[in-house]
Amino acid sequence: MKAVLGGRMWPRGRVPVGASALCVLLLCWLYMFPVYRLPEEKEIVREVLRLRTGWRENRTAGREFRKLLKECCDPGNLFSVTKVNTPVGKSLWFDGEFLHSLTINNATYNLFPQDTPFKLPLKRCSVVGNGGILKGSGCGTQIDQADFVVRCNLPPITSEYTKDVGSKSQLVTVNPSIIDKRFQNLLWSRKSFVESVKVYNDSYLYMPAFSMKHGTEPSLRAHYTLTDFQANQSVLFANPNFLRSIGKFWKNKGVHSKRLSTGLFMVSAALSLCEEVTIYGFWPFQVDLKGRPISHHYYDDILPLSGFHAMPEEFVQLWILHKTGVLRIQLDQCV
Repeated sequence: MKAVLGGRMWPRGRVPVGASALCVLLLCWLYMFPVYRLPEEKEIVREVLRLRTGWRENRTAGREFRKLLKECCDPGNLFSVTKVNTPVGKSLWFDGEFLHSLTINNATYNLFPQDTPFKLPLKRCSVVGNGGILKGSGCGTQIDQADFVVRCNLPPITSEYTKDVGSKSQLVTVNPSIIDKRFQNLLWSRKSFVESVKVYNDSYLYMPAFSMKHGTEPSLRAHYTLTDFQANQSVLFANPNFLRSIGKFWKNKGVHSKRLSTGLFMVSAALSLCEEVTIYGFWPFQVDLKGRPISHHYYDDILPLSGFHAMPEEFVQLWILHKTGVLRIQLDQCV
């Protein structure tokens, strides 16, 4: 009996030499580069419970990781759009829109600061996510002890939350969709926007104006609104070259998503701009370390659109950095 394979007749029970060699090659490849499997939630929790105490900073590992970030993404120079890195006439290619760019003219150029407005390196930084694990944590004082505090997407830090999340901030990210949904694209709610950001004192509002076309207008409106009202806050525009490079960096490490979360973008920047980094509110699961249900955010339980971010994959990468002493993840209560 013979079998047909690839249009040729082969004796049954025998495999063509080419196919046999292909199988051997595949097995060798899998041995050298095994298929990555994301740990299950229970595995991650067990790992965290086993290693959550006794954290030590590893300055050598930190320097090595900062070197990798500098080589791939140069956050010190490219974190935000500036007059130095984006001169008049340059085509600024959007990182979230395929083949879309904006040629910088004099009007747009004048919106940018001369250079990165932070005195680098920053010393101790707190990056505060919005995870429900912060609720009841009592971490507010510890967060505020940092020299530089980063927050994500205009989170509430009013008196009812400050015990857990603190009140200090130097940089707050703003998704353009917030300007559209919460402030009617600043067509009718300019004053309410200005009033709402007063809680962040003299923070920079960090906006991805050049990631998606529909995000450019609300980001520019935010800048003009704060300028017109002579507010203490000012807008920094995220550099799409930085965002694009950071996305590729983490994709190569196993984070597969349509787009990184704002939190991971900010942690990546902090790891390059700061000497010491502690992160809070980064926990992607619906129960805490004691198995108790927690809300999605510390201020509400509204779930994000599914399939856009890969939060468990991101957490695994952050936990690897915690274990190696590059950064510290605060998951327990601070009191």
